[in-house]
Amino acid sequence: MDKEAFVDINNRQLYYSIQNSKYATGGRPFLVFLHEGLGCSAQWRQFPRELSEAVGCPVLLLDRFGYGLSEIKNKANEALYMHEEAYSFLPQLLEKLDIREKIIPIGHSDGGTIALLFAAKYPQSVMALIVEAAHVFCENVTQNGVKEVIEKYKQGPLKKHLAAYHADKTDTLFNNWSRFWISDNALKWDITNILPQIKSPILAIQGKDDNYGSVKQLTAILEKTHSTTITYHIKDCGHIPHYEKKTAVFSAMRQFILNQLND
Repeated sequence: MDKEAFVDINNRQLYYSIQNSKYATGGRPFLVFLHEGLGCSAQWRQFPRELSEAVGCPVLLLDRFGYGLSEIKNKANEALYMHEEAYSFLPQLLEKLDIREKIIPIGHSDGGTIALLFAAKYPQSVMALIVEAAHVFCENVTQNGVKEVIEKYKQGPLKKHLAAYHADKTDTLFNNWSRFWISDNALKWDITNILPQIKSPILAIQGKDDNYGSVKQLTAILEKTHSTTITYHIKDCGHIPHYEKKTAVFSAMRQFILNQLND
């Protein structure tokens, strides 16, 4: 049975949904989907449910604080905003939902960074993790990509698209996200020091044409982690591999998860 509801975490109302809870038996891990910096759970579309069916695992989807159906975030993003998501919001959500088994976080962009931070802080809670276009430090290409998106946002169509998901929170979340990533503080932002703490197997995916990060992100994850790490650098692909190259990404994620389940 599917479920959707709101939960109070740190005095904030966060929206979550559970899909295919029928698989939540016998220690099967939840696939916990963590969306990008301008995203929400609905923007994953049917991908989580389809992957869930393919591997026989339940799904937990979250609208992070300030996004989608969750409560608006009226304070500016600071350097540790993703740490707060990984170290406070996510573990409290799992506890309140009584999810005790190890999970498989699947994070895109900011969500990928949150997945890495969570896996480093709570290695006992993670069976494996999958990250797409994750940031582990800020590059010039990251800031240039954000500046381009700011100009697109001013033109109107992007704002209209995002408003379909975020309603009256759209301007606030866009400004919170973009202002941090083009700031001087962002250039100092770096989480590569926590990567050696990750003990779980990792599948790290990135498009070769990603306008928010270069292959240096994948290289850092591969070199700094001490766990089994698989990197997948996809040609003719930008920042959203699960959308732009769905068949290849779905296959890679499916096989990776099944390998963990069968170990």
